[in-house]
Amino acid sequence: MTTPDRRRPRLPRRRAEHDPLAATERWFLGNGLSYFVPAERAAARAALRPRRALPLLALVLVVTGALGGLLGWVSHQVSAAPALWLSLAVVVGLGYVSTALRARPILTFAVVRTLTSVRLLASTLTRALPLLLVFVAFLFINAEAWQMTASLTFATHWVVALLLLGSGVVFLLVRLPEEVDELDDAVDGDFLLRACAGTPMEQTCARLVADEDADPAAYARIAGFERWNLILALLVTQLVQVFALVAGVFVFLLLFGSIIMGQETQLAWTTLEATHHVPYVSSVSAELVKVSFFLSAFSGLYFTVNAVTDDTYRRQFFSLVTRELERAVGVRAVYLALRAERERDGAVT
Repeated sequence: MTTPDRRRPRLPRRRAEHDPLAATERWFLGNGLSYFVPAERAAARAALRPRRALPLLALVLVVTGALGGLLGWVSHQVSAAPALWLSLAVVVGLGYVSTALRARPILTFAVVRTLTSVRLLASTLTRALPLLLVFVAFLFINAEAWQMTASLTFATHWVVALLLLGSGVVFLLVRLPEEVDELDDAVDGDFLLRACAGTPMEQTCARLVADEDADPAAYARIAGFERWNLILALLVTQLVQVFALVAGVFVFLLLFGSIIMGQETQLAWTTLEATHHVPYVSSVSAELVKVSFFLSAFSGLYFTVNAVTDDTYRRQFFSLVTRELERAVGVRAVYLALRAERERDGAVT
């Protein structure tokens, strides 16, 4: 006697390729919206359960604690231990978020989209960099800044940079949700038609909007993992711009300092007996690298706070990314409306 196959029935391959739900889910993944896909969202929710997350957290704490203590003992630098702890925590956190939490499409799309958007990066750098360089230059030409940074080890500088980065991330996580929560406030038929144009949901959207019994706009509210999907995309986009600006400030200070800061001036300002020059680059000293790194990291935090609080910059930045976010909201609303329609018809399990 043959045992009946109780597995969930699958659509034929050709039918699945042209199914708007399957095509939209592929579109979600290709546009950095992995949490809009139910299977990806369920996997991320399972990865956050204590029985999976807590053992990994305990292992990371034990390994980083042992390695950090060993590095601090070998190098005779107390700051080496927290530098390694924070660095490993960031690496492991990014690895877990991108794999177990299924956020790799979000991170990849946001980084690539920002780096390839010349208009977005150009508007950021041309608006923020000139005034920021003037501000940083006054701190750079300052004996106290050179003396303070020269007295710190590179490990301490790295800890300070990570703490500044963490402060900026926390500040963004507090302010960016306010921008996301405004996206689903005014969704109607015209909004959905405009958002779904050129997407796999274009024809379905036109049919559902024309149907008086259907109400796809009722599915526009963003919450839970999907809300955090948009917040994470905005966060990564903002951080990529911050890193680009920090790199620009760092290179400028290195070039500027190698031209105007002679060895005698550096010795007088750092109160050292001798400067330590970078191998094969005699015009760049380790002290110049330290002060440039510190000021560029500080400028990154300054820009992060100013970018979110300055109304002019916020309008300029969000005008470039709002269309992408509105499209995600509109396509998701129609996608959920279609799923609900099929569930009523018994076509979706």
